[in-house]
Amino acid sequence: MALAEDQRLANPLLEGLQLTRRPEPCAMVIFGASGDLTKRKLFPALYSLAYRQLLPEKFGIVGVARTEETDDDFRERMKAAVQEFGRDDFRDDVWKLLADGMHYVAGTAEDGDDVFVHIDQTLTEFDRDRGTDGNRVYYLAVPPPAFETIVKGIGKHRSKQGWTRLIVEKPFGHDLQSAQELNTLLHKHFDESEIFRIDHYLGKETVQNMLALRFANGIFEPIWNRQFIDHIQITVAETIGIEGRADYYEHAGAIRDIFQNHLLQLIALTAMEPPIDFAADSVRNEKVKVLKSIHTPGPKHVVRGQYGRGYIEGQEVPGYREEQGVDPNSMTETFIAAKLFVDNWRWADTPIYIRAGKRLARRETTIAIEFKRAPHPPFEELAAEGLR
Repeated sequence: MALAEDQRLANPLLEGLQLTRRPEPCAMVIFGASGDLTKRKLFPALYSLAYRQLLPEKFGIVGVARTEETDDDFRERMKAAVQEFGRDDFRDDVWKLLADGMHYVAGTAEDGDDVFVHIDQTLTEFDRDRGTDGNRVYYLAVPPPAFETIVKGIGKHRSKQGWTRLIVEKPFGHDLQSAQELNTLLHKHFDESEIFRIDHYLGKETVQNMLALRFANGIFEPIWNRQFIDHIQITVAETIGIEGRADYYEHAGAIRDIFQNHLLQLIALTAMEPPIDFAADSVRNEKVKVLKSIHTPGPKHVVRGQYGRGYIEGQEVPGYREEQGVDPNSMTETFIAAKLFVDNWRWADTPIYIRAGKRLARRETTIAIEFKRAPHPPFEELAAEGLR
């Protein structure tokens, strides 16, 4: 997948520099290719990589879902998704490079070996015609109940040549026991080095900025503690509702959907100690220390709620219990707010306020650090918010 030299993304800072090395040839299999995640996130991201020439030159995509459609139908549907949700200019030449290597397999893991045999045949054709060398990336963009059958099928039919990567999207299980069972299942068929548990929030600019702000600026780390910081506020607000995903959301709610993954990741990055380096294990070890130090909040420090009928950007929207597929008496929360404490030397008695929800006034992901007032503030007439 190569573009002409003059078609490269214009950036004067790249002149005279070696561009990023492209990854090895591989084929990507997306289970759940008709789902919301694939449409909104995965294909716009793949197009963005193609736009920047960061995909392997020898690359192919197999979409797998229960919907009956042809390869051309799949390409047209994903093209529309990229045009609607992509952040880069849509260019036919870039899309053609991606679309030429796209194929679709209709079926589910419940169909037994047939669907995996079909996938394997397509991947073998990729190896022969596109030079993907037996390297595979499997992306599980499906609900957790489908994981077990898919993982067993991949394990049974995995290529004996090349490398394999398995990407698992959240939610990772429904509770502690199911998460542990899923982990055991994955390790029966894959080595830990082959497993990637994805939280896409870690790629957001807010998160990346936090790492740079804390650890690339010597001015902040000495005051990043309970002596100077009064409290921390972390907000993840969305204007959208459940977007037709009642089956998923009724079993998840805001706590499982966003608190136990996205918000805890943001808390960990904000509160963790400096890692010895930025290798995955080093960062992960420091995050774990923070998570183990979070004091379990009591009922008086937690608020749960649901969105009701109202207006978003001038459009009338239904309440959660009025959404299609939602139990009219549902107690599933779409909003969560909590006051947390990290019981360690750096953060003792410093509250961390978190809030997240759907159908809120504006879309926003922020981490606000509120420093303590000076002993004799000369600017008392200014609002505290203006001094953040």
